[in-house]
Amino acid sequence: MKKAILGLKVGMTQVFDKTGRAVPVTVIAAGPNFVVQKKTVENEGYAAIQVGFDDKAERKVTKPIKGHFAKAKIATKRYLREFRLEDSAAYEVGQEIKADVFKEGDKVDISGVSKGKGFAGVIKRHNFHRGPMGHGSKFHRAVGSMGASSDPSRTIPGKKLPGHMGAVNTTVVNLEVVKVDPDRNFILVKGGVPGIRGSLVMIKNTVKV
Repeated sequence: MKKAILGLKVGMTQVFDKTGRAVPVTVIAAGPNFVVQKKTVENEGYAAIQVGFDDKAERKVTKPIKGHFAKAKIATKRYLREFRLEDSAAYEVGQEIKADVFKEGDKVDISGVSKGKGFAGVIKRHNFHRGPMGHGSKFHRAVGSMGASSDPSRTIPGKKLPGHMGAVNTTVVNLEVVKVDPDRNFILVKGGVPGIRGSLVMIKNTVKV
């Protein structure tokens, strides 16, 4: 059964497993999420649930958004996202989704916006090799060949070049849930996840089994 939840990245720490080995984990404040709307095949052409997460003052949202939450009888939230779940019809508007939807040992995929690195060269951005660093070389960290000369006499689209790095939506797959704290709605996941501290992440069942 597919499961999903929204959360905020708190940061990284370490825990110790049963053998006493230190395990690096990312702490995620996952939920509670609330079902704001149900999408059906009859009305929207597909089945899904729309969930809201992280309280936001009513005075900071527009009137249409305020009405959207009022219809569901839920306090206004900062984030709205859709989950296409196999059993989305089983959810009810206003239902709460908490961190205990996942359990220790589950494999998950986590999506978020990666850290922005600003303008970066090809070595940092695309892992290019540098040129010789001897005094006779005039080529160190440049792009290199831009394409053939007489034919096609242009740079082929898709050529890897310097540019803005990071700040894109990315997913890390097949991470292990190390611990779930249902009282505080914390999920501890082994390894790192995309984004800065305090950024929104989406946790789903892994697509790689």
